[in-house]
Amino acid sequence: MSYQITVEPSGRQFSAEADQTILAAGISHSIPLPYGCQDGACGSCKCLKISGEVEMGTHSDKALSEAEKAAGFILACRSKAKSDVVLENKQVTDSNAFPVKKLPVRVFAIEDKAPDVKRMVLQLPAGAPLQFHAGQFVEFILQDGSRRSYSMGNAPHTVAIAATEDSPAANRIELHIRHLPGGKFTDPLFNGTIKEKAILRAEGPLGGFYLREGDKPIVLLASGTGFAPIKALIEHLQFEGSTRPIHFYWGGRRPQDLYMHDWVEAKAAEMPSLKYIPVISDALPEDGWSGRTGFVHAAVVQDIADLSGHEVYACGAPIVINSAVKLYTEQHGLPAEAFYSDSFTSEADKYALSIS
Repeated sequence: MSYQITVEPSGRQFSAEADQTILAAGISHSIPLPYGCQDGACGSCKCLKISGEVEMGTHSDKALSEAEKAAGFILACRSKAKSDVVLENKQVTDSNAFPVKKLPVRVFAIEDKAPDVKRMVLQLPAGAPLQFHAGQFVEFILQDGSRRSYSMGNAPHTVAIAATEDSPAANRIELHIRHLPGGKFTDPLFNGTIKEKAILRAEGPLGGFYLREGDKPIVLLASGTGFAPIKALIEHLQFEGSTRPIHFYWGGRRPQDLYMHDWVEAKAAEMPSLKYIPVISDALPEDGWSGRTGFVHAAVVQDIADLSGHEVYACGAPIVINSAVKLYTEQHGLPAEAFYSDSFTSEADKYALSIS
């Protein structure tokens, strides 16, 4: 038996089988429901259930609290429809959203950015341009069918312009990849098994993390390689000639974690509207760090106590995203619908949920 799922305010509709999660059904119909871990650990796929019945599986309390459940919220990745369902998710785009494609990509370059971070440049197939919003991600489809997700670190205009010119950068996207020991994808990348010229299978664009139109001041928040989609947003804002005030907070344990610090400083010098605030939580004496210290999400409200008129775009570790949305919405006036996030949930995070 199948049921009809409607997502407001976009009006997008799709069918879901009774044994299929709403998220899986949406993906199969190319409906751009936002998601991250797909295992109930990150909360990226949270939706408000307006009507209908669902059965929801186990999940992290940090991804969906008891209070949120009582208010009608569900996780699409853990919910199966038991009737026709109407959901509200303002991140879902209308039917003009860019198509999701499966395509082969060739590794053009691999560059060390930090001891545990590499920048990978992928060559897209000739004649197959990838349309995407700055902030979205692609998934690698591994040989055993498992998937690994990485945000695109360059804005779409850099791909589109290059793809129409005889340029060394023609039709390429970049990813920023942190090594997770034991990782099915990151171990082969960091031990040299995945090399330049390797052919990989990818699918995208995916995700509902992208810049919304408007004139509100913007807070960009990143931890670690959560910088990748933020970098794409900064490039896009500069390309659009945006004059919206932008505060970018980038956090790491040590200065080396801010692996493109010089790039951001150069952009801040070019963009009068962009203010860059790097924050380090665990600097050692030998680092010589004299800048801001502490938790990066807390630094935001130390500077901007009232977030009621802002939009926040946050990417990185689940603990940073969860702490930020709770602090900003409960204590500093940020409307819940003005917090956009992409939680970088690892397989270790999913395993922790499975045994909790």
